[in-house]
Amino acid sequence: MTLQGDTLKDAIGQTRAKWGWFVGLGVLLLILGGIAFGNLFIATVASVYVVGWLMLMAGVIEIMHAFGVKTWSRFFFWLLSGLLYAVAGFFAFYNPLLASAMLTFLLAVALLASGVLRAWVGYKHRPEKGWGWLVAAGVISALAGLVIAMGWPVNSVWVLGLFLAVDLIFQGWAFIAVGLALKK
Repeated sequence: MTLQGDTLKDAIGQTRAKWGWFVGLGVLLLILGGIAFGNLFIATVASVYVVGWLMLMAGVIEIMHAFGVKTWSRFFFWLLSGLLYAVAGFFAFYNPLLASAMLTFLLAVALLASGVLRAWVGYKHRPEKGWGWLVAAGVISALAGLVIAMGWPVNSVWVLGLFLAVDLIFQGWAFIAVGLALKK
């Protein structure tokens, strides 16, 4: 038990010396988040390109993996899966506005479904302490999904950019807080 505690103390000690890097990264993320807020359309297109690259890379990896499997059925499964990922990645680059519309719709569905599920699970655990927080979080997620769905497809040119901007700003503040905590 003390060995793990010593390892953690050593890791924190080594990280403490680099607190300025955490603060610097946090400031950079805050600046990028501000830029993203300044032009949500470009931030949306940038996020679609990132998703496109990830899908393209996943497709290439799955296609390469297909040639390493031993049976024909698995070969065709991995090949088809990789081709679909690669086509979706190319599609994101070919038509980022349509891709952003599809991703925004999927985001709305995911928020709505996860919010309803979270609220239902929280409601089912009523006797447990803190169940209300779970229900509230679920309701907020479901409402966010509904708001996005009601504005779709018009809002698909800025919703993903807004999520990116908010995420960059929260990550920036988190890195600054960690860096300043390490300094103390």
